[in-house]
Order: sequence, then structure tokens, then C-alpha cells
Amino acid sequence: MNQIMKSLQALAIGLMLVVLMPLSANADAIKITVNETPITDTQISQRAKLLQLERRGSSASARLNMAREELIDEALKFQEGERLGLNITERDVDDALLNVARNMRISSDNLNRILTQNGVNPSTLRSRLRANITWGQIVRSVVSSRIEFSEVDLEQRAVEQLTETDNIDYILKEILFIIPQGSNISSARRTAQARQYRQSFQGCDSAVELSLSYTDAAVLDMGRRHATQLPDAIADELAQLNVGQLTAPRVVANGVSMLAVCSKTVARDVSFVTNEIRQEVGTEKLGEEAEKYLAELREKASIVNR
Repeated sequence: MNQIMKSLQALAIGLMLVVLMPLSANADAIKITVNETPITDTQISQRAKLLQLERRGSSASARLNMAREELIDEALKFQEGERLGLNITERDVDDALLNVARNMRISSDNLNRILTQNGVNPSTLRSRLRANITWGQIVRSVVSSRIEFSEVDLEQRAVEQLTETDNIDYILKEILFIIPQGSNISSARRTAQARQYRQSFQGCDSAVELSLSYTDAAVLDMGRRHATQLPDAIADELAQLNVGQLTAPRVVANGVSMLAVCSKTVARDVSFVTNEIRQEVGTEKLGEEAEKYLAELREKASIVNR
């Protein structure tokens, strides 16, 4: 009799498992495979909730489509990172999560709390961050080598941007009326003293001696500066001055500053502007090449929607 009861109990348990297994499978069914890497229904729904929290996507169906595409791309990025032998640590992901939290001006714990309260498992965001870090390393190590520049074209673009104001080479001194941290000295008071100094200024050679008449006034050698290395507003003002003159006082982080023109010569120099353009063009081209690289990975991949 006991043997019969045990057999019936085993049969009952077996039937329960048969019933429950399809429910479990349906709860987290595989919806996509990317080179045999599964993407489940739960992953898609979780990513869609994250997109909703970020206010992306015009509708629930749009967010689901966006989620599917993001997860396909991320699967390809992970696979390529693995092929290249990249190793993204949990510390890397923690640091990326902390940066996200800081940009939101909250703590990592509060960020995780916000995600959880909105039905998003924090692992969903961590997975995206891991994919982004992986892709960043791929772009730097592989894609950047595809970028080519025409130095002639870059220099030509730089020349086209230059104005007469930009073709001047200066030797400058900064006269700084310091406002000590925590003091009650107002910027208006220091500006008035700077104006008084400016009226008495007779050239760079006597700049230090004149500064001794004022408390917390410093004369700093800036050395040679080409106009293209200076902010446009300052370069424009300096272009109007003669040697031995000062710019108008301006309030800066640690006090009130003026620039003295110690030398001024015409000098065409496109190197600084060319470098800026190179960075701008490089960033643009790098983005384009990264998109092409990802498109190539998609084209070669076996992506099956179920």
C-alpha cells in the first residue's frame, strides 16, 4: 500500500511539473536569437520600461520595437567584445552607473531605488552600461584606425575660418586683483581698484612695481599667445589695443583680471584652429564609422525573431 501511495505522489508531482513548465517558459520565452544568443520576453519588457522611464518612444509598441533593436545591437557588441578579448569588470559598470547618478544629481542607491519603483530591474540599466563600455573600447581599438584625414583639407577649412583678428601673436601679462576665498571683499570693489590700476598703467616693464601699491594684486606672465588660442571676445578686444595697454577689468573665478599687451605682431598660424577642426571632424567620422561597423556586424549575424 505504501508503495502504491509513493507511486501516486510521484505521478502527481510529475503532472504538476508538466503543467508548470510551459507557464515558466512562457513567462520568459525566447523572442530573438542573435548568433544563438537568446533575448527573452522579460529582457524586452524590462528594456521597454526603462525607455518609458527615460521618456523615449511615442507608444508602448514603439518602445517594444526600440527595446528589441537595442538588445540586438547590444548582443552583437557583447559578442564582438568577447571575440576581441575585452574584459569589462563590475567596477567599470559601477563607475558608469555612478556617473549616470551624478549627472542626475542623486546617489547610486537612489538611482536604483527609482528604477525599482518604476518596475525596472537595475540589472537592465547595468546591462546597457556594460554594452556601452564594451562598444567604446571596440571603437577606440578597432574603428578609430579606419579614420583618415586630409591635412590639406583641414588646413584649408582653418584658413577659411580665420579673420584679421586671428592673425596676431601676443606676449601677455595678466594683472589679477585677487579676492581671497571666504573674504567679504566684493567684486565691485576689486573692479574699481583694477580700473584705477589701469589708468596708472605705463607698460609691462613697470607692471609689477605698480601692483605693489595694491593689496593682493598679482602680475602673472602668460607668455606668447596666438589670437586663435584665446576666447573670441578677448581676442577681439586685444586686437583693438596697442602695446602697453590693458583690457578692461573682468570678473573671473578668483578675482578681477586684466590682460596687458607686452608685444603684438602679425603672425598667421592655423595650427590651433586646424587641431580644433581635426577633433570635430574626427568625432563626426568616428561616429559614422562606428555605425558602419555595427551595421556590418548585423549583416553578418544570424538574427532570428520568434
